[in-house]
Amino acid sequence: MNFLNVIPGGLAVLSFTLLLWQWVAARRFPLHHRDPAPGFAPAVTLLKPLKGRDDTTAASLESWLKQTYAGPVQSLFGVADPNDPICEIVRDLLAKNPGIDAQLVICRESLGTNAKVSTLIQLEKLAKHGLILVSDADVRVPADFLANVTAPLAPSDGERDGVRGNVGLVNCFYRLANPSTTAMQWEAVAINADFWSQVLQSRSLKPLDFALGAIMLTRRACLDEIGGFKSLADCLADDYQLGNRIAKKGHRIALCPVVVECWDSPMDWRAVWKHQLRWARTIRACQPAPYFFSILSNATLWPLLFIIVAAIRQSQVPATMMQIGLLAGIVTAIALLLFRIVIAENLQQRLTPDRKLIAPPWLVPLKDLLQAAIWFLAFTGNTVEWRGKKMKLRPDGTLEQI
Repeated sequence: MNFLNVIPGGLAVLSFTLLLWQWVAARRFPLHHRDPAPGFAPAVTLLKPLKGRDDTTAASLESWLKQTYAGPVQSLFGVADPNDPICEIVRDLLAKNPGIDAQLVICRESLGTNAKVSTLIQLEKLAKHGLILVSDADVRVPADFLANVTAPLAPSDGERDGVRGNVGLVNCFYRLANPSTTAMQWEAVAINADFWSQVLQSRSLKPLDFALGAIMLTRRACLDEIGGFKSLADCLADDYQLGNRIAKKGHRIALCPVVVECWDSPMDWRAVWKHQLRWARTIRACQPAPYFFSILSNATLWPLLFIIVAAIRQSQVPATMMQIGLLAGIVTAIALLLFRIVIAENLQQRLTPDRKLIAPPWLVPLKDLLQAAIWFLAFTGNTVEWRGKKMKLRPDGTLEQI
């Protein structure tokens, strides 16, 4: 067997090993576990930057106003345009929930290329409490979420209050809750199977030094330490940068086991492709070397490449022991492909108890192959489309509007 077989064969085994490691890391994490800190309910300010609405927006926002939380909660809903249809939804929710500390804030100023961060900068000035929670508009949470997400910030023995401690930021995993199109089901494999388990795989090597954008709970002191949200005004990956800068200050990033839901409008293949490409170029800008080597973990690409090369090679050699060895290698590679599908389905089931939300098995290898194309394109351009605008991504991860 020559190097044409050895190289893809070795890469197939490596991708299988990385996949197995990823699965074990995910199995060890206490996903969905509830563990609120007894008697610990610090005051929290929720910052919600909003733009636009869909059929799921009202329910997602209302989930934040229905928290069974013992501590004070201030909710600030920020909108750049007073004519945005989301304003009507927020006003209706505030009218239905009188007595809560919540308000709609019109954030007219444009304070950077990142419109979301521009809104956060203006909301930050109105925050009253020592804990700041940032959440995307499409995130829906269970009623006990605040009680659980604040638990990692509870003071340890010898501390007197909840404003100290080594944990500087808490975030949690999220699942795509309504993959209503085939394209969204394909993306659900990336989110509901691979993303969260790969984060845990990374954490098994070293402490987290980035944040996950759906939910980010941090201490105001930590936010001030990095210069506030204004320091992120031109960053595309504001979530990554927030976590990375807090980690560089010596604070630990914790994961809450409670899983939240992301509800999106129906998206076609074009929209999902743009989303995935923007995500890929963002990660490439933030972590170029790890992202470059991430192609080695593609557990469909390398076994499939081995099968193709071995099948061609087998047709060119006589019926010898080499041909038998090639056939055995092909069977092994097929087994690895099937194992990849089983693992992806299992990881989706762990994150998403509702079996109706699990993507069909045939989308798993398709996701991997398309992901390989996205990986390549991530290195061949520096433009992204975000919120309907075309942006140029600079090498340092900041944005320039085209």
